[in-house]
Amino acid sequence: MNFLNKSKGADETSRTLSNTSENLHHHMHSHSHSGRLDLDPQSRKKVIRLLSAIIVPIAILTVIAMILLWPSAAESKVGSYELNAPGTEKVIGEISAIGKTDQNGKTPVKMKLDGVDVSLSVPLEIVKNGLDVGDSVEALFSPDAISTGTAYIFVDFHRNMPLAAIVIIYILVVALVARGKGLAALVGLAVSLAVVVFFLLPALMAGKPAFLVVAVGSAAMMFASIYFAHGISIRTTTAVIGTFAGLLITALAAVISIGSSNLTGTYSDAAISLTGHLPSVSMQQILLAGMVLAGLGALNDVTITQVSTVWELHTANPSASRKQLVRQGMVVGRDHIASTVYTLAFAYVGTALPLLMAAALIDRGFIDFFVIGEVAEEIVRTLVASIGLVLAIPMTTVIAAILAPVSPGKAY
Repeated sequence: MNFLNKSKGADETSRTLSNTSENLHHHMHSHSHSGRLDLDPQSRKKVIRLLSAIIVPIAILTVIAMILLWPSAAESKVGSYELNAPGTEKVIGEISAIGKTDQNGKTPVKMKLDGVDVSLSVPLEIVKNGLDVGDSVEALFSPDAISTGTAYIFVDFHRNMPLAAIVIIYILVVALVARGKGLAALVGLAVSLAVVVFFLLPALMAGKPAFLVVAVGSAAMMFASIYFAHGISIRTTTAVIGTFAGLLITALAAVISIGSSNLTGTYSDAAISLTGHLPSVSMQQILLAGMVLAGLGALNDVTITQVSTVWELHTANPSASRKQLVRQGMVVGRDHIASTVYTLAFAYVGTALPLLMAAALIDRGFIDFFVIGEVAEEIVRTLVASIGLVLAIPMTTVIAAILAPVSPGKAY
């Protein structure tokens, strides 16, 4: 089979790009296309058999691996520690008064509880950064500390209603704008989060091999997010293959980068705490798992977009060769690469901003700032996810061009 026909020439390429530019502008970020190819029945069956031979074994292996890696009740460490100390009780009250901070950094705070004002011990950083009269807060009540005046200790803000309101608004916005597709994507998101909560976290905390756990969990989340949002078709299956290839590249890049850079994953306060509570868990492996997961969402987006781009190019010019489809698809792909490079970088900078500011307090050289452990982890995380993302684009484009027909009714 000749998968890459000879180019029809620069003039035809120019005309094709001109004719499809408006179509691509409308569709390159819209994933609501039909997945059906203009194939004759025999050719369509061949393509479906080929894709099934790739996807079905991956799906079966994913299910089997999840069953084998699923931690038992005895192995799972989820919920193994009590939230409240023995003899204490969690209460919910409302801030009624905030006094002035004294020279020792203590601020008198009153909380209204069942109509009565009680003293509440609140850390200075909370008082200075967001505590206001009328806030609903959660506190721990310790009867043994009544005599000391610190019977009520601030735990956190009570934010159930605000968070619920944001979730409802988000669902409504997605439903109104994206309609059925948006709701289907939300179902895929819900299934993916369920994989994280009920499989990924318990398996990692039980000490299961982190690389296998995240590979299996990512595959399950990939299937759920893509197929729920975009349906099962040749087009979406092509995107799944591209996404899976990108995940493998990301995982390989993460393994090499972590080993060569001597990253331990033990620099954050949360990692240090986990090391104490879960001594059998390798934080280096958890770092690896996080790097692989970090690029999954962006991978889904770029692979679906590239497949849609190639499909639209073929629809606009059914006589275009596969070589042309790859070349023209990569015009869009390179723009996507250029935008995602700084998208991931900015996302990580925003997330790690307090860490970067804390590291910048120390007087050190410019280069030294970027090679300290905390910062190096974020840099490697960004670069590893970007490598998988960038390489997934040409791979997905080539796969899509192979599957898109050169001319109606032609078997290949």
